[in-house]
Amino acid sequence: MTNHQTKSHKGFSKIVVITTSYNLICFAALLLVVEVKSSPPGDPIKCYSSGNTDCTITNAYATFPDRSICRAPQVFYPSTEEELISVIANATSQKKKMKIATSTSHSVPKLSCPDGEDDVLISTKYLNKTARIDPVAMTITVESGMILRDLINVSATAGLAIPHVPYWWGLTVGGILGTGSHGSSLWGLGSCVHDYVIGLRIVSPAGADEGYAKVRTLEKGDPELDAVKVSLGVLGVISQVTLRLEPLFKRSISYVGKNDSDIEDQVSTFGKEHEFGDIMWLPSQNKVVYRIDDRVSPDTPGNGLFDFLGFRSIPLHHILYPRTQEESEESAGLSAGKCAAYGGGLTQNGYASRDSGKCEIAQSRYHMAMELAYGLTNDGTSFTGYPVVGYNNRLQSSGLCFDSPEDDLQTACNWDPRIKGFFFFEIGISISLSNAKNFIQDVKKLVALQPEAFCGIDIYTGILMRYVKGSSAYLGKDEDSLEFDIIYYRSKDPMTPRLHQDFYEELVQIALFQYGGVPHWGKNNNMAFAGAINKYKNSSAFLKVKQLFDPLGLFSNEWTDQILGLKDGINSMKEGCALEGLCICEEDIHCAPKKGYFCRPGKIYKNARVCAPSLSNEIAYV
Repeated sequence: MTNHQTKSHKGFSKIVVITTSYNLICFAALLLVVEVKSSPPGDPIKCYSSGNTDCTITNAYATFPDRSICRAPQVFYPSTEEELISVIANATSQKKKMKIATSTSHSVPKLSCPDGEDDVLISTKYLNKTARIDPVAMTITVESGMILRDLINVSATAGLAIPHVPYWWGLTVGGILGTGSHGSSLWGLGSCVHDYVIGLRIVSPAGADEGYAKVRTLEKGDPELDAVKVSLGVLGVISQVTLRLEPLFKRSISYVGKNDSDIEDQVSTFGKEHEFGDIMWLPSQNKVVYRIDDRVSPDTPGNGLFDFLGFRSIPLHHILYPRTQEESEESAGLSAGKCAAYGGGLTQNGYASRDSGKCEIAQSRYHMAMELAYGLTNDGTSFTGYPVVGYNNRLQSSGLCFDSPEDDLQTACNWDPRIKGFFFFEIGISISLSNAKNFIQDVKKLVALQPEAFCGIDIYTGILMRYVKGSSAYLGKDEDSLEFDIIYYRSKDPMTPRLHQDFYEELVQIALFQYGGVPHWGKNNNMAFAGAINKYKNSSAFLKVKQLFDPLGLFSNEWTDQILGLKDGINSMKEGCALEGLCICEEDIHCAPKKGYFCRPGKIYKNARVCAPSLSNEIAYV
């Protein structure tokens, strides 16, 4: 057995010291004293006048893709369906537009932004209760504002489980359905929560003859249910959801690191071999980590717990330093590249050799994450070796930093916007499983040109691949797919390019346009959604239901109209727009020519248009 399989780490009560000088940078953000308190995430809605008026809303990162501030003249907090009906009826009678806000607001795009000065924001914060649970029928009915953590716990208390959920439990049931969020599986009904919905109640606008609000009860077999299961919040407010559960079961998890030489062949079979399996690919290191995750007999010994390292509460100074160091590496790399471009000191791929810092961080982070089993423990306290066996509710999702009591920001989630912590782009694109092999082969060609360019992705655990089964939901996945989740550095200055920006942009454009990938509705930069609605075979059926439920478009905003193809404007063609993914560059001004970044074709995908440092693409073609 390897060292990380045999060594016991009990309590994580102190930071482990390793030899590299970058260990504090890399792993202080992963480790913490688990006994400390923490500041939970802040409220995404802020009101500056009495009566919940003069408000703003943002997302969990306090930054939308275009960095705009979304204002809400008034916010309502219904706590019952009757109160919800009253709010919607009142707004509809005055033809006021409405948007839905969750208590956690983890969607990156502007799904919850009101459009105008008279719009109404409806928060589901207090629609968070369990309506009923039926152990015999194995169903649970909850309000849409219930937090995923609570859904998992309430179900487990009754000896039941929802088998597949997102890995972060600080989401609401309504938010999960609104964006089609999921775990990883091709088995059974698949990994999407919406495919376990067997009924729901939704409140939508109506005419005067129906009191300006209508409650629809939808059950399995109703055609409109497939529209509402993934709705983007444009059909009304879901008040209750009924989910199919199953008896609580145990799982067995092992992380296995290997060389990535055959990853393109493995992806097509791995998800069929392991019910809950996923894959983390670290391309700069030629490494891949397979999560071997399967259901086991309930009498298998073990009471394991998954407390993912990246979702733990982090001491403040351990959040600040890694971000500061990454900013320093970015700045130094950009400066070195610019000087080399004008002075002739570029590498064969157009870059100055200034990646050693990020690459050392990425390598060290990988080794420590493997040493600590990414947060798995065999008994809730110590990791003593694989496999880790435990009940589904203790292994399927986590989020310690979401749960902790207030400690005045002495500790927090590492992305908490109230401190100068991690700030990043979050990309999620699903590609048909039949195309995944070819896509990975093309990414490998891109990596071969400059492996160090991908250290900035490997710092954030690399490229996470999750399996998603084809769904009947109109805006769900049409066929079995592999989602590629990627996180990478975002500058606080929207006009500053990123180191190796051209590689990341080309990777995304290969996924979206060469292989027909579809963006996760709750992630991504704006440009990823251009033409996305046309990739869904049932998009017209969804729009028909939208017209039926909300003919005046009172629950739509400019962004939802754009992504549904009802309005132009997804690509905002202006100076620097491609730096933040607000457009695909067409001219140099869309990049940062004054800082040495110009609009150029892709290196291997010639139809791509990316912001590249001077000469980099020309040299890459030589």
